[in-house]
Amino acid sequence: MTRKRLQPDNPVEWLNRAKSSLALARQRSKEIYPEDLCFQAQQAAEKAIKALYISKNVVFPYIHDIAQLLAVLEKEGVIIPHDIKTASTLTLYAAQTRYPGLENPVSDEEYHEALVSAERVVVWAEKIIKPHR
Repeated sequence: MTRKRLQPDNPVEWLNRAKSSLALARQRSKEIYPEDLCFQAQQAAEKAIKALYISKNVVFPYIHDIAQLLAVLEKEGVIIPHDIKTASTLTLYAAQTRYPGLENPVSDEEYHEALVSAERVVVWAEKIIKPHR
């Protein structure tokens, strides 16, 4: 059963999309490259961060760089905890690891770290947005 779709200017819709990407990132299987799962983890974090932009009425840049996205939010007065800033490492998975040969294959440890980092960002964003629903 699919969730009810909300308007694209609703931060909850963006959180729902972040959670969808996170669910995909958790689908560990021998048929799926860890790089592809890490891409979904990066997407989850990016969409959760962009949900915060929408909740703060700030236009987000169409970029995939987590550090840059967080830096703009910080300038807007959002306090970014250190463990959220470390999610900037997910940016590598937005492009480079999606193509054969540009980066080394992702290890199990790197996959696990990416998943934990993305989960942390989604939970953090939801805590900020939830009271404002």
